[in-house]
Amino acid sequence: MIPDQVRGVFESTELEAFKLISPLRYRKPWELLWKSISKGNVCVAGDALHPMTPDLGQGGCSALEDGVVLARCLGEVLLRNSSKKSEKLEEEYKNIEMGLKKYASERKWRSFDLVATAYVIGFIQQSHNKVLSFLRDKFLASFLATWVFKKADFDCGKLTNN
Repeated sequence: MIPDQVRGVFESTELEAFKLISPLRYRKPWELLWKSISKGNVCVAGDALHPMTPDLGQGGCSALEDGVVLARCLGEVLLRNSSKKSEKLEEEYKNIEMGLKKYASERKWRSFDLVATAYVIGFIQQSHNKVLSFLRDKFLASFLATWVFKKADFDCGKLTNN
């Protein structure tokens, strides 16, 4: 049951207000290789970095990988320079920028690999082409399963407590 106040908000809101502000856009996997995911002290992570179909089951895992790698990259540059008590805000900004650039360079290829693999696996699994369906069902099934399982084996590096 929906509370009367919530129902009232929806009923009194014009339908035009529910339109998307910006249109959704499909990003091809190879755009990860040509475009930067980091600029200044801002970067993208999670689904914004690697939107993928659920064919690999790696969406949540790759977001956790992002968190570990981001923490490690930022931690390395911030801890390395934390002994300088008189560090200016501008220097701290540069340190954060360096950490984000390192994160971006480490995650670019892994993200591309996951997104492209999900795209290919999804294309093969959902194909209605008779030849591709035959090959998938008779020959590719065991290969694809092995390929998918290998994607889960990734080392994010160690977080230190220095």
